[in-house]
Amino acid sequence: MSGKAPKRKGDGYERELAKYFNKVVFDSEDLVQRAPLSGGGSVKSSGGSDLKNTPHIYVEAKRTEKFQIHQSVAQVRENIEISKSHAMPVVITRRNRQETGDSLCVIKLDDFLKLYKLLLESNETEK
Repeated sequence: MSGKAPKRKGDGYERELAKYFNKVVFDSEDLVQRAPLSGGGSVKSSGGSDLKNTPHIYVEAKRTEKFQIHQSVAQVRENIEISKSHAMPVVITRRNRQETGDSLCVIKLDDFLKLYKLLLESNETEK
């Protein structure tokens, strides 16, 4: 596979994720977009998070058959540190021929527990 094919595949996945976020989270309003210059280089010359207009989360998108979980998490955490973001790092990945909604989200356990606690608290207020 040439060097351009993986980049094109990654760029397409970022656009696909933005569209999916808009459909599922924002009632098809066109809010989330692929960040310009995301991917394919160092964060110092890129747009940082792969998606923009995703409040509270910093997304690293990976469309790959051979997902390197620890390397991907390290990358998103390094990018957050460089950009001085306070957002939660999230790696979203899928394989070829997999539906967007079946993508996997990888976050640290401590971040997951914060989300879980918020869910439990919101369910308590609904009772």
